[in-house]
Amino acid sequence: MSEEAGKIPKPLMRGMLHSQIKRNLIITGINCILAGCYMKFIFGNGRKAKYAEFYKNYDIDKEFERMRVKGLFDSCDPLEESDD
Repeated sequence: MSEEAGKIPKPLMRGMLHSQIKRNLIITGINCILAGCYMKFIFGNGRKAKYAEFYKNYDIDKEFERMRVKGLFDSCDPLEESDD
């Protein structure tokens, strides 16, 4: 066997912590940017669209009357359902 096949190269110890920290910070920054983009474009915009669709068909007066008939308000008397 030749001498070169049996030798193991020395590990790079000088500056190793600095290079690992730099690499980890770059990876963390990229992950944070990707998570922010996900929350904004996929999660946030989908949620906004669902709220917009709900309020397009939402009738607040009808909802108020429904809750008043059930007697959920202390400030106004409930109406009988037959009065409608």
